[in-house]
Amino acid sequence: MDLSQRKHWNENHKKLTNIILKPSEHQNSKELFLSQHSLLHSSKISNSPVATLEDDLLKDLLEESYRKYPIKAPDTRNSIVWHVWHVTRIEDMTMNILVAEGDQVLHTDNWAKKLNVDYPHSGNEMTEIEIADLSENIDINALLEYRNEVGQKTREIVSNLLPGEFRNKVETRKINILKEQNAVKEEASWLLEYWGNKTTAGLILMPATRHIFLHLNKSIRIKQRIQNN
Repeated sequence: MDLSQRKHWNENHKKLTNIILKPSEHQNSKELFLSQHSLLHSSKISNSPVATLEDDLLKDLLEESYRKYPIKAPDTRNSIVWHVWHVTRIEDMTMNILVAEGDQVLHTDNWAKKLNVDYPHSGNEMTEIEIADLSENIDINALLEYRNEVGQKTREIVSNLLPGEFRNKVETRKINILKEQNAVKEEASWLLEYWGNKTTAGLILMPATRHIFLHLNKSIRIKQRIQNN
């Protein structure tokens, strides 16, 4: 995605924000979401004809650049691999629990073991020791496969939403499921309160799209800072 494509993505996100709660725009909202979302994951999962933001990040990205921590940047200290893991964890828990009330992808097919890190949470409020551990030890190939599966599951969930369901409010019992699964660290309990005030539309407009866009852009800047020096 070049600069003009990113600008177009932002314009479409504003458009999605304006139509997503209108029942008459239900199908258009789903289609626009799927288009926006496809540009935030590998082109492999949507057969995107153009390079996606994730494709841009992963192209020629060295393993040492993935894992480098701490980062000397004005807006983050965290490694690229942490950013990728963080957005994937949040997409997994918000879409699969708070929207679909199913199972987190993490809890299926032995993903926790494949990833080689024992962190069931979102990554918010992690200590420096924890971030360093994750950055050093996570299996990068498994992470990218996990990310693809989470993205595919999100697309299925949103594709199957019925008219009016974008207006559904996040129910307390779903928040409690995340608590039981230790999906958010106690120090980051504010995140559960934040999600608890959202609708399905609100979750789609931030964790499932905007949140990913911001972190991938940040990761690309980290890559450029490291590999262009």
